[in-house]
Amino acid sequence: MSPYAFRQQVRDQLFFAPTAGYCGPYAQANLAIMPSEYADDFLRFCMRNPKACPLLGVSEPGQWVIPALGRDIDIRRDVPGFNVYRDGRLVEQPNDLSALWRDDLVVFAVGCSFSFEQMLAEAGIGLRHIDEGVNVPMYRTTIDNQRSGPFGGQLVVSMRPMSGADAVRAIQITSRFPAIHGAPIHVGAPEALGIADLGRPDYGDAVTIRPHEIPVFWACGVTPQTAIESARLPFAIAHRPGHMLITDIPNASLAAF
Repeated sequence: MSPYAFRQQVRDQLFFAPTAGYCGPYAQANLAIMPSEYADDFLRFCMRNPKACPLLGVSEPGQWVIPALGRDIDIRRDVPGFNVYRDGRLVEQPNDLSALWRDDLVVFAVGCSFSFEQMLAEAGIGLRHIDEGVNVPMYRTTIDNQRSGPFGGQLVVSMRPMSGADAVRAIQITSRFPAIHGAPIHVGAPEALGIADLGRPDYGDAVTIRPHEIPVFWACGVTPQTAIESARLPFAIAHRPGHMLITDIPNASLAAF
């Protein structure tokens, strides 16, 4: 299915699930949406935290389109799930933003690690969350983000268990793609990130970790949601973790040589 056809299914309320494994050759995007008065500070936040927040595009105030992301995208309706925050608290999880949209909202599209998963699969690296039909496990770490204005919070990571050999290959593959989080930030020893129990992710679902496998951690585009929470903005929106906007951007075009 093409990204355009996939977005039409989402827009028609026919798809509500996590988007890992769909439209594999194309980049997926995390979203952070907020009033324009906070946009400059948040842009600086992304620049100061590039591993977690690599920007793919930014909208004009009030616009639900970012032309660089693809054809006929309506961000209000083309994402399978959203989180709505008020005063830093998650208060609602709608599937459509049409009733909540405001003329002052600015959309930030942030690169997503789902984008490189097809490359890992093509290299013979298993992806446990796809094999088990669940959302990727994500964890809030104890690593503080670099602050900008009211935005702070902690780094969030996604985790994929792998053999040692596969982890080495995954580092080689993903390091070429900084726009979709690049190489892992950590391998093994979850306690070094402040993660007490891999079986209890803060977002997404737990997956099986087999004997002799090690956890491999990538910076995650859910990190802006910890920044939104810490900033206690009166109103802000993000994607529901794992429920991404699928763009028309070929992953291959994001390679850095």
